[in-house]
Amino acid sequence: MELVNALSETYIEAFSSVEGALLQSVNEYTIQHHPHAHMLSGKVQGQFLSMISQLMQPKRILEVGTFTGYSALCLAQGLHKDGKLYTLELRKEDAATAQQFFDRSEYKDQLILKLGNAKDIIPTLNETWDIVFIDADKTGYIDYYELILPAVRPNGLIIADNILFHGQVLEPEITGKNAKAIHAFNEHVRNDERVQQVLLTVRDGLSLIRKV
Repeated sequence: MELVNALSETYIEAFSSVEGALLQSVNEYTIQHHPHAHMLSGKVQGQFLSMISQLMQPKRILEVGTFTGYSALCLAQGLHKDGKLYTLELRKEDAATAQQFFDRSEYKDQLILKLGNAKDIIPTLNETWDIVFIDADKTGYIDYYELILPAVRPNGLIIADNILFHGQVLEPEITGKNAKAIHAFNEHVRNDERVQQVLLTVRDGLSLIRKV
């Protein structure tokens, strides 16, 4: 299902700020070498994440799902001078690719990549989060959310990606495992009185969740 008209996507990208050289390198490398390149956040979503981070000037960011490092590098652009960004990745090859790009970044000393299962790693991180970006296995979204929310500061922000899941959540009968998980997550957040949320039709859908 085409969520946003292709002409609109082209226009939106043309009038959004240009990605930097390193981000362009991540983008091009992923498209050329990764079999799941469609998972990349991309220019428009990346600029959105960057702007949110720059507005909030976070000291602590958590990312669940590094992939090849594009979104982490976007979020890092708003880090406080003493800030840190933790990013968690299950796949060794993706983590290695991301780390190579991180090492070329001006934020390399602020980017902490941890390899392993996020559900095991999150409880070990003794931090208070300003921004959290969740973009990992869809069936784990509710678990990640519940593990993370207590450590998010009041007025902190959780951003969840793929909340429209290729339009499959819009079908009269949701059949796919991942689409069902995303729909359950959206319902879970909607019913949570601890937060305020708004869903945006950026790329594959983003949920902005503010801890009240």
